[in-house]
Amino acid sequence: VQLQASGGGLVQAGGSLRLSCAASGNIVSSYVMGWFRQAPRKERQFVAAITWGGGSTYYVDSVKGRFTISRDNGKNTVYLQMNSLKPEDTAVYYCAAVRRPAYSDYSQYRDYSQYGHWGQGTLVTVSS
Repeated sequence: VQLQASGGGLVQAGGSLRLSCAASGNIVSSYVMGWFRQAPRKERQFVAAITWGGGSTYYVDSVKGRFTISRDNGKNTVYLQMNSLKPEDTAVYYCAAVRRPAYSDYSQYRDYSQYGHWGQGTLVTVSS
């Protein structure tokens, strides 16, 4: 599986962006897809995840109510709709995938070491 992320850019605080992650290869219902981000001098942080088959979604608390993760099975693409952006959302955003249908514990979705496939990052900059 290869992942291609896009959609980053510069936006003012309060604005919106939609990130896309196109997956090539045989994406079936047995994948969990995730978005992570890494700000300068900070560790990589979990943002959101979705189970490809069931569409269950998971978010870090800081983005709940502002970000929405979704997938389009026909296009093999996962999206991250980001609204009400804040300067602290500034980071390089990465999409990732792991071949399993779901996890039993939320902490596993947040653990970047679980994900074996990564796309290149896309930079999101939110100005104040």
